[in-house]
Amino acid sequence: MKHKLSLLLLALFSIIGLQAQKLENSTLWKIEGNGLDKASYLFGTIHLTCDATIENDVKKALDDTSQVVLEIDMDDPELQTKMIKGMYMKDGKTLKDFVSEEDYQAIDSLFIKNIGVSVKTSENVKPFFLAASLYPHILDCPLQSFEVELIKIAQIQGEDVHGLETIEDQIQVFEDIPYQDQIDDLLEMAKDNLASDKKDFAKMLSVYNDENITDLLDMMDDDENSSVAKHQDKLLVTRNKNWISKIKTYANEQATFFGVGAGHLAGENGVINLLRAEGYTVTAVRSE
Repeated sequence: MKHKLSLLLLALFSIIGLQAQKLENSTLWKIEGNGLDKASYLFGTIHLTCDATIENDVKKALDDTSQVVLEIDMDDPELQTKMIKGMYMKDGKTLKDFVSEEDYQAIDSLFIKNIGVSVKTSENVKPFFLAASLYPHILDCPLQSFEVELIKIAQIQGEDVHGLETIEDQIQVFEDIPYQDQIDDLLEMAKDNLASDKKDFAKMLSVYNDENITDLLDMMDDDENSSVAKHQDKLLVTRNKNWISKIKTYANEQATFFGVGAGHLAGENGVINLLRAEGYTVTAVRSE
């Protein structure tokens, strides 16, 4: 349950992107130079997928490093409690405070059709979390997660798992973005009972499987129906920039395997470009 909740939160960050710089097609990148004694690796994940098989090049990178750092420490025993605490809207607000009766019924119908439960049971939950609860119904397959698989390998190898940010940091993002903007996305999902979302996610999976991180980012940015696109600074840019100092610290301590959403890799303010700006050599690792 702890991992399921955190994965749903992570998945929220997979829908937003920036205008991307063209990079080689690879989800695995080697970080060297700038005083590092040993190379570290940066792996772009997709948080919810149909097939989270860890390929041989990624396994080798895990073997060549001695700790795993994800967006958040998903192995934190208090993660579930912290997430539940931050799920609710502040000041006693509920969904009905932001929508017409017609729109409320549309959202309620969406939940009844897909989850079998009325949204009335959770109408005080932040809209982003409501949207996340629908993600399992967008994929026509049993859900898998790269983060869960990476944690399994770290545990087998006896390695520590850390996070680039806290769960409180991630939850705060959805407090900083107006509730109304979040609700607009729910209404878009309700318009065709997730049909467009299923189509878009299938395309995203295909692009990810091609390891085309530039096209993945462009595709996200082209989602004209996503009302949260105007909050890319909060969802992506600020977080990427905040991560760089932490990536530097971890990599200087020991060879580290970093796993973050693939949408964070490309672009002018993507992690790859930001690391290169700090003086690191960041090169694509091609599958053999």
